[in-house]
Amino acid sequence: MRDQLRAPKPLSLTAIDPRDTLGLAKDEAVLERSRRRLAELHQLLWAENARAVLVVLQGIDTSGKDGTIRHVMTGLNPQGCTVTPFRPPSEHEADHDFLWRAHAAVPGKGEIGIFNRSHYEDLVVPRLAGTLDDGAFDRRARQINDFERLLVESGTAVLKVFLHISKEEQRERLQERLDDPTKNWKFSPGDLEVRRRWDEYWRAFERAIDRTNTDAAPWLIVPADRKWARNLAVSRVLEETLEGMGMAWPPPRFDPRAYKVE
Repeated sequence: MRDQLRAPKPLSLTAIDPRDTLGLAKDEAVLERSRRRLAELHQLLWAENARAVLVVLQGIDTSGKDGTIRHVMTGLNPQGCTVTPFRPPSEHEADHDFLWRAHAAVPGKGEIGIFNRSHYEDLVVPRLAGTLDDGAFDRRARQINDFERLLVESGTAVLKVFLHISKEEQRERLQERLDDPTKNWKFSPGDLEVRRRWDEYWRAFERAIDRTNTDAAPWLIVPADRKWARNLAVSRVLEETLEGMGMAWPPPRFDPRAYKVE
């Protein structure tokens, strides 16, 4: 699944169908089995206490970052799983380099860390605000590559997922937030500004992904119009990532045969 989803170079988001089901079948039982397997692998990661996993979720508003976390990560042990939302930087955060708050939130050994948005906001948002020209943009992208390579070489697998939805699907999801009183709180008038500049956002995301799509930390493009396919795809790639780490249960520091519980 990871190879199937890897972002091509150069990337054209319009060439990727956001309604693609990736050959998957809609089956809640399959997702539940994957959740159980993820829980087992997370327990192994926690016990081994040698490596970590960082899941970076990026996507335009309503692409399903919260829903992915809720449906895919629900079985993970809260002791070893952290979710960090990246909102506009505070005054204190803005006084540091743009990666400072990201580095402070990376998972420790044995943990799975999830970035709901991420350090990539510091590429796309200032780009759209006109405060990051080509040179500054590419410089930040190189710094991100160095940061992620440091994580990988230190034992943290970096799984970067871009949730790809269509403009029409976003329209339906935003309208649902307006029509459903229980979802009004999720709507922001600023979302309409993003829709107005849709093509600009897409170009900024494409540039960001192209500049940071490395062998150490490749980008995966997950079609996200169909929520069930999105959830299955992310679950599969996280499962593949953990299984590919070659983890093993730690050996005991004593001879178990020498003890008996009376």
